[in-house]
Amino acid sequence: MIIKSKQKEKAISLRRQGKTYSEILSVVPVAKSTLSIWLQSVDLSKKQKQRITKEKLEGAKRGGIAKRKQRIEKQNSILIKAKAEISSISKKELFLIGIILYWAEGSKEKEYHPGSQLRFANGDHNMIKLFLYWLKEVGVVKDRISFDIYIHDNNKYRIQEVIRYWSNHTGFPEQSFKVYFKKNVIKTKRRNIHPDTYFGVARIYVKESSYLVRKIDGWVDGIVESFD
Repeated sequence: MIIKSKQKEKAISLRRQGKTYSEILSVVPVAKSTLSIWLQSVDLSKKQKQRITKEKLEGAKRGGIAKRKQRIEKQNSILIKAKAEISSISKKELFLIGIILYWAEGSKEKEYHPGSQLRFANGDHNMIKLFLYWLKEVGVVKDRISFDIYIHDNNKYRIQEVIRYWSNHTGFPEQSFKVYFKKNVIKTKRRNIHPDTYFGVARIYVKESSYLVRKIDGWVDGIVESFD
């Protein structure tokens, strides 16, 4: 009881000096709920209240930085372990990957428009690069490939930069790319269209490819039937 009484006196004294709960608890090891009861009648000056508020904000900031650091470290650890699980990719696996990519992102032949050509679009340069590699593996030569770039029209001043970006990532000359502009009516809160990181969407076009499109349809059917 005497110990508790001394702890209470110490806590009140520190609070009157304008100390925060965290600072007091580091000296007076009691439950925060107990401390709250002890200090509820202690009045603080305006200056002390401002200091405590400042300390709370700085403490929250430090906590946020620490949590962010922990999250990044955890994320990096997951990425490294996951990356190690993909030691290599066989030709068969690559073949299937390309089919699934086209199934998800490629244009499909319509009954009312037979003979459609192969078109594959995405804004991720790594996905475009992977699909180009797949096309090479299934026998499509470079001369049959060209590109369209779709980008918001408020990026017209960056066209040469955008074309150079896709040219560098695909290995195709800049004259292989034709640019189309989309009206810049953005109603969403997307964060991926900042000028420094936004390069629109690239669409691969393969000439004389209706036969390949139909083969892809058959490969997709084969994949579906394998687990149906």
